[in-house]
Amino acid sequence: MTTIDTRPAAAGAVDDAAPALGDVSAFFAATAAWLTTTDHKKIGRLYVGFGLLALLGAAVLGTLLGLERAASDALVDSSSLLQLFQGYRVALVFGALVPLTLGLSVAIAPLQLGARSIAFPRVALTGFYAWLGGMGLTVAALVRNGGIGGGNLQAVDMFLVGNGLMMLGLLASAGCVATSVLTTRAPGMTMRRVPLFAWSSLVGSLALVLVLPVGFGTIVYLFIDHRIGISANFGGAEGIGAWIAFLYTVPAVIAFAAPAVGIAAELIPVTFRTRQELRGVAFAGIAVVGVAALGAVTRQLINPITIDTDQSFSSFVEDLVPFLVFTGLPLLGLVIVLGLGGLTAQQGLKKGKPSVSPGFVFAFLGLLMVGLGILGNLVQSITDLELVGTSYEEGATLFVVYGAAVLVMGGLVFWAPKLWGVLLPAKAVLPLALLGVLGTLLAAGSLYVAGFLGAPGGVPANEIAVGSLLDTSYSGSAELLAILSAVGHVFVAITGLAFVGLLLKSVTSIANNDGAVDANPYGGHTIEWMAASPSPAHNFDHVPTLASAEPQFDLTYEGTRA
Repeated sequence: MTTIDTRPAAAGAVDDAAPALGDVSAFFAATAAWLTTTDHKKIGRLYVGFGLLALLGAAVLGTLLGLERAASDALVDSSSLLQLFQGYRVALVFGALVPLTLGLSVAIAPLQLGARSIAFPRVALTGFYAWLGGMGLTVAALVRNGGIGGGNLQAVDMFLVGNGLMMLGLLASAGCVATSVLTTRAPGMTMRRVPLFAWSSLVGSLALVLVLPVGFGTIVYLFIDHRIGISANFGGAEGIGAWIAFLYTVPAVIAFAAPAVGIAAELIPVTFRTRQELRGVAFAGIAVVGVAALGAVTRQLINPITIDTDQSFSSFVEDLVPFLVFTGLPLLGLVIVLGLGGLTAQQGLKKGKPSVSPGFVFAFLGLLMVGLGILGNLVQSITDLELVGTSYEEGATLFVVYGAAVLVMGGLVFWAPKLWGVLLPAKAVLPLALLGVLGTLLAAGSLYVAGFLGAPGGVPANEIAVGSLLDTSYSGSAELLAILSAVGHVFVAITGLAFVGLLLKSVTSIANNDGAVDANPYGGHTIEWMAASPSPAHNFDHVPTLASAEPQFDLTYEGTRA
């Protein structure tokens, strides 16, 4: 049974849309409406907006650090390098990746479920403010020489508090998404009929619920230890990195990117105008990608899952089982999603020409980048290759984070009619998809090559670790690889900035002209395409009772089914 209310809402009872910005009072009223909104679409857009800003910041920091690696003379004061590396990692994972994927889930999943709102909307909004406040504290702490190995003891405490607050906020919003998928579905929508992106949102939210409490508990221990000065247990400010590094690298970032995989799974059937017949297998593939969360937790609680071929056969088999479960399954899940996509495309091509949208191009290319990151996580776990502690790890993390960001941009393009009532121009969007993927390949791929050449890397733990990260004496190709990686970060920054500019231009244009957008311009299959574009605050005037997983597909391509 679902808890959704199918009756029309009273006029004005749930619509907290902002008034027109005609004067100063209207502007403040509109601002207050946004700051106190219970509309899940606005809450999700707040997450995504700040996530895109953090993505831009991470790309800028990545560019600076890449140039620092390539330069013969120091470009940045050595005392600031440690904080720059930490700011770079924080911006990548908890500034960009998680807010982007979680924000799109908050904005779209309730629409796909046929719900009028997200479960506990005020909790979801509170989670956003907690995350934003925690991010602010973390940045302020790094500016004041806090964080891992920081010299300002109060700023080190602030860094830990900021990380903890970010995690609590993201946990609150993730809990709202998971609760919505489990309880607030339209009549007739069983769990087997849940849209693929909504399912991936559930998987991603449960991954956050699994991983973040472990991280938060660790931070509580670290804060108490650092506060009362018992550094023998956790290593004080210098030892923080060894305890929280698992949150900022693979496989944790793979679990955080699970909703992004669902975007591609959602768009493939729409593009080829056919059903996703093997829905249960698609569900399993997306869920298996989320198993990376278990790999992240085990990396913190026990030794990292690795495999060493230079040992006895019995020991090899003993290590192989957990290796395949925690490291190999996420890759298998992605292969399942891609394989089903290929079968769906084959079936669709038999029926006619596909309808390739700009969002699909973003999603497909982004999925390939995430796949390279998942594959990299598996490869670096083979100890004989000696990739642990090299720049290869950073490359795998970048492939997942930047690939997921490209996927989310594809989702924003696809669902822009529902969120803003606009259609982004294909001629302007498609070059951005290609530029973003090229930037990802350069930024992350160069670090893959450098890792095989022995370039040091990994999450920095202290000043000595940062010094080793900048040691490029391993090869004569060091400077070229570092420059290529920096150029890749520049391309990603340009992609993000241009995407935001294009979106703002389109939204402003539609607002000035009062142009109307079709309810289903891309031929979507699921229930959200039955709502108006843009969707009102209450989503649906009347929630239908569903008889299939693709009700809009039934109406568009097959006529009304009995």
